[in-house]
Amino acid sequence: MTVNRRMVLGSFLAAGALLGGRARAAEGSGSGSAAPAQPNNAHAEPGNAAAAAPQPVHETLADKQYRPNIHFSPSTGFMNDPNGLIFDGRYYHLYYQYNPFGPYAGHVHWGHAVSTDLYTWQDLPIAIRETEAGEAYSGCAVLDRDNRSGLFPPRTQDKPQPGSVETAAQKAAQLFPSLPEGEQERRSVDRQAQGLLNETDAGTGLLKELGDEPVSRERSPVPMSPALPPMAGGLVAIYTRATPQRQTQYLAWSPDGGQTLKDYEGNPVLDIGHNSFRDPKVIWHAPTEKWVMVVVRSREHKVSFYGSFDLKHWMHLSDFGPSGITGVDYECPALAEVEVEGETPGEKRWVLFVSINPGGPQGGSITQYFVGQFDGERFTPDDTIVDLTDFGKDSYALQTYENMPGNQTVYIAWLDNWQYCEELPNKSWRGIMTIPRKVVLRRDTSGWLRIAQNPYKLEALRQPAIPFALSRLEPQSSRQVSLPTGDAVELLLDVSLEDRASNLPDGDQGRAGRFVIVFSNRQGESLSIGFDGFSCQLWLDRSNLHGFSHPFFTGTFSSALIPGSRRFNLRIVLDACTLEVFANDGMSVGTALIYPANPLETLSLQVTNAAAVIHKVALYPLRKTMDCIEQG
Repeated sequence: MTVNRRMVLGSFLAAGALLGGRARAAEGSGSGSAAPAQPNNAHAEPGNAAAAAPQPVHETLADKQYRPNIHFSPSTGFMNDPNGLIFDGRYYHLYYQYNPFGPYAGHVHWGHAVSTDLYTWQDLPIAIRETEAGEAYSGCAVLDRDNRSGLFPPRTQDKPQPGSVETAAQKAAQLFPSLPEGEQERRSVDRQAQGLLNETDAGTGLLKELGDEPVSRERSPVPMSPALPPMAGGLVAIYTRATPQRQTQYLAWSPDGGQTLKDYEGNPVLDIGHNSFRDPKVIWHAPTEKWVMVVVRSREHKVSFYGSFDLKHWMHLSDFGPSGITGVDYECPALAEVEVEGETPGEKRWVLFVSINPGGPQGGSITQYFVGQFDGERFTPDDTIVDLTDFGKDSYALQTYENMPGNQTVYIAWLDNWQYCEELPNKSWRGIMTIPRKVVLRRDTSGWLRIAQNPYKLEALRQPAIPFALSRLEPQSSRQVSLPTGDAVELLLDVSLEDRASNLPDGDQGRAGRFVIVFSNRQGESLSIGFDGFSCQLWLDRSNLHGFSHPFFTGTFSSALIPGSRRFNLRIVLDACTLEVFANDGMSVGTALIYPANPLETLSLQVTNAAAVIHKVALYPLRKTMDCIEQG
């Protein structure tokens, strides 16, 4: 940004503050104008249907069978996009789109959980509620360290930094001081669970208060203490308030380190008169010393950039798109500066992530990304290459964490797809988050910069490896091992497929041989991940699992690996109904929901008409980190 441009922007925002108005996009209209005739989103929300009271939800066998051990999922209700991902210096916050009244999209609130390791989560009370102003759609969170927004009252010696998050055990001791410790926690959990079941909506869209006690989802709650280090400001959320007529951007600030979020009295802070204008992601752009918001004009397939010095007054800077795959709607943009691996130390590029729904190449929901430059006003892609974050179809609406240690780029995405997310076999809860993934940029074999993504610090969950010594598989052979019952597992493989002997058959065994990983059970179900030596491609096949059937629940996916190379490595994480495959050090990633009718109990490694050298194989059970409340 030039000095003159900064002066203009500063004058504009100062004038807005002086007049008490809110900056609007030059092409937008005021709050009194009619919204354009376009839908406010591309997915129906049956959960919004008015009802006298939500129906009690009873846990089913499928609810237990498909509940992941290390992935975050809601105790009850419906969860979709991750929101407000931020590390405050002590805790990782996960806010999320949440309907507490049933396992369907609708009545959107912000749920909230915190963690010290991104795997062990403690649920907290709802952070932002649906109100008469609308539902609380997707958004983000930032640390306004210097109180540039002016939202935070002056700190005093008596109140240097408000905000502490109590454990459920600590809160239970206050609620039930005369009871033994274990009984205190049980009573506290029962009280919260019953409060959720007793919530009523009465068709008004206004929700009752849930109370202020956190809900522990763990047998050993995360020890909590004052979260934010001393600072003049604190945590601020920027999100979309949505009605069928209008979508506007709101501010909310936290007086207690992120536990509660209070709407700014001057909301909305950005209103361009659209009902398809949503999902703000805000970052601090240090070179131009301002906040930058990326937000989508969804049905127009545009990502809009806005600038602000105080989070309250915003000026339109530029637009990006339509570009890449447009689908029906753009959603959930994210802008991050990402390390370029293996080149000049400290070199980075900007990556713009844009989610698409529906219309992804695999069907339904998917996320694409662009690599380029961002100067504080405009994003310019380096080239015309458009790529997807995933070759499966169950990773959507990713959001990167703000304020990560070491400026690492780490994200969590919604592990689901709008094509079938409200019809899955589990009934009392729906919605799962991916495990956290670290992202870097790496050049592929053609020289293009592409993202490489891998599990973030998953090694900390590994338990002693399951013995599985194997160095070679001869043609038409296999080896198998039993899987631990009920555990999440991680499988590491480094394999070279040898040339096929000329006297071995062609046919459905692959012209140059295949290496296949099969998870199976005695009932004949199987889940396979395989490598074809002739095409150097990887496949994922969930079509022989019988726990869920749906017209859009695509069975097979594939990804091209390194052309001409018969060596590959895989890192596979299998956890209840989730499968995440990281190939060739994360250059190709596949994410899929899986629904076997019966638990998968055996792992087999197989080759067809070519031998394979096993450079590395390791199979780890993973320590369980999630333990949800048993609803009565």
